Amino acid sequence: MRIAYQQITRRLAVRSAVAVMLALTVPAPVLARSSASDIEAKSRAALQELYASNPKAAAVGKRAKGIMIFPHIIKGGLVIAGASGDGVLLKNGKATKFFNISSASVGFQIGAQGFGYALFIMSDQKLAEVSDGTNWDAGSDTGIALIDKGAAASLDTASLNKAIYAFVFSQEGLMAGVSLRGSRIKEIHPK
Repeated sequence: MRIAYQQITRRLAVRSAVAVMLALTVPAPVLARSSASDIEAKSRAALQELYASNPKAAAVGKRAKGIMIFPHIIKGGLVIAGASGDGVLLKNGKATKFFNISSASVGFQIGAQGFGYALFIMSDQKLAEVSDGTNWDAGSDTGIALIDKGAAASLDTASLNKAIYAFVFSQEGLMAGVSLRGSRIKEIHPK
């Protein structure tokens, strides 16, 4: 009897994980995508909120060649997790391209959360690399410094030596840990 119960519980857990994964990784065109103007407006508002709450982000932003902002990324899962969100690339204050960030991971994890990223791109070379229209594997890029609230306090903005500074902001939810590991960024063309 106990073995049958464990098998049913395992099957239910696997089916739930698969359902969550499918829901989070449905191809972007299938989901209702926000308009370009909506993505840009939300991204600009999120960036201003980040600057207001984190002066170090504002200092890094002044020196950045481009800023890629993902104002709201949703992550959720049960053992298998997925995350996705749309954003914009600002260059010289102008929206130049739109992107989607997505990731998938497997491991001990349960819950859901929302958060945002602002990626401050510090060199023209890296800006060209990440915005060339091909999928960019941000999770394996060793030139990125991930900055959360704790790391921001000790960030020395006088000596910025990384190609990209990724600030995490507006974290909410019940899933611990934010990482770029496994994240892919691809260009999108919202209307």
